[in-house]
Amino acid sequence: MNHLKSLLMVALVTFGITSLSGQDIHFSQFYLSPLNLNPAMTGVMNCNIRLAANYRNQWASVMRSNAYSTYSVSYDQKIPVGRYDNFGVGGTFWGDRAGESNFSTLTGKLSLAYAKRMGGDRKSSHYLVVGGEGGVAQRSIDFINLRWGTQHDGEGGFDPNLPSQENSFDRDNFIFADLAAGLLWFSVFDEHNSLYFGGAFHHLNRANQSFSTEAEDLIYSRFTVHAGGEFSGRRGNIGVLPGVIVMSQGPSFQVNAGTSFRFRMGRTAQSVQSFQLGVWARIANKVPQGILTDAVILSTRFDYDNFTLGFSYDVNVSPLRPASKGVGGFEFALQYKICGPQNRGVYCPW
Repeated sequence: MNHLKSLLMVALVTFGITSLSGQDIHFSQFYLSPLNLNPAMTGVMNCNIRLAANYRNQWASVMRSNAYSTYSVSYDQKIPVGRYDNFGVGGTFWGDRAGESNFSTLTGKLSLAYAKRMGGDRKSSHYLVVGGEGGVAQRSIDFINLRWGTQHDGEGGFDPNLPSQENSFDRDNFIFADLAAGLLWFSVFDEHNSLYFGGAFHHLNRANQSFSTEAEDLIYSRFTVHAGGEFSGRRGNIGVLPGVIVMSQGPSFQVNAGTSFRFRMGRTAQSVQSFQLGVWARIANKVPQGILTDAVILSTRFDYDNFTLGFSYDVNVSPLRPASKGVGGFEFALQYKICGPQNRGVYCPW
């Protein structure tokens, strides 16, 4: 059993390093990280200003202090244009670190969006949103802490004094530009019922990701499709919020799908309180072929006025479970909205 765990740990690390070179970050609570999901989400909200923060820690049960950690902060603002339309502007900064080699990515982006009202009445509305973003990113790695296949002695041991492949790389960090675009459609039928779907195209420019100036390794473009909504009774005391996100990047794809249930604890003219409980599943492909259920995600969320606190926990159910002991990752999410004077006749889904 110990031998099996060791093999699984090696497989986990290998898979993680491979996926990091070709896949982007992801949050289980993607609905609480809107600007990372789709630039067309910029400024799409009930209020005028939105502040968001997310943190994810993954594989700590296996990698301990070298676990994958990801954080993100964002700001976006809605600016009214005419009677019904809105212009959105925002900015996002996120960082990611993984493994003993401290493979890290830092990204800063600015996003713009325009929301055009396509129809509706006093209580309902239908919007088409077009968005784009651009920014710069830095990737870095500590080659000294890497272990190479040429340093294994052939008898199951590791000898750091054996020759490595470190000399194949001549830079341990680099900066590159990054561009993305997105579309979003959402319909608000009344205060308690809405529907949305959208898509995004990240890494439009496909920047070079090689740590060698003599080689070219273009990052795969990422395609994202997402949909969901909220459906409640007449009073809106209990609501169902289904959602799905499909991401495809190079040879890899991932699907998150599930639903949350919202329970309103009270509402007055001055405040709104509610909490949510959700169950989600994450399905991914195995390279080069095959499909596996990676995790079952348990989530909860609390809303008090304009403040939102979210927490989720990934239960690992993949073949790595013997090594991970079922622990995949946990996430915290915070949002705070600043409203000010506004017309509350139409409610956005977020």
